[in-house]
Amino acid sequence: MYAIPLGDDGAELRPLEPWQAEEFLAHIDRGREFIGQYNGLPDVVTDVASCRAFLRTYAEKAAADTGRMCGIRADGALVGAVFFRTMDVAQGTAEAGCWLEPSAAGRGLVTRGVRALIDWAVEERGIHRVEWWVASENAPSIAVARRLGMTKDGVSRESYLYRGKRHDMEIWSVLAPEWRAARRAS
Repeated sequence: MYAIPLGDDGAELRPLEPWQAEEFLAHIDRGREFIGQYNGLPDVVTDVASCRAFLRTYAEKAAADTGRMCGIRADGALVGAVFFRTMDVAQGTAEAGCWLEPSAAGRGLVTRGVRALIDWAVEERGIHRVEWWVASENAPSIAVARRLGMTKDGVSRESYLYRGKRHDMEIWSVLAPEWRAARRAS
């Protein structure tokens, strides 16, 4: 299995696959409330079978080249994930996302993981535009978009009904030429 190092602290990206459903469930259980603040995943993956089905969906997306998911590991433990919820190579667009359990927050793991994912998408798959959709109340996720050099495109008002409340969704994006220029400058 491959691993992509995320820096000198031993953190890395690795594939998340259906055979890892038990470990995935334990990870979600450790962060269920924290992850579920803005992400519906904890409401969907509640047992090993639902975890396996969710991971199978992303294995099928990877096989069809329509999405990707990588687990974030710190000290060998699964602590989060970065992914392309959608990816349309013909159109050159993708929507990135993430989650992290609370024990791993504040270490820059999501920013580093998404950076690696965008590098791959732009350089290997020819993706031109990467989007980041985030609830306006989700300050940590907005901070990730800013650290990645994304531009706020706008707000889709009250467009996301989640746990009985309507949320405004901000749309952030980065274009391949902007991404490459920023990477050269760093």
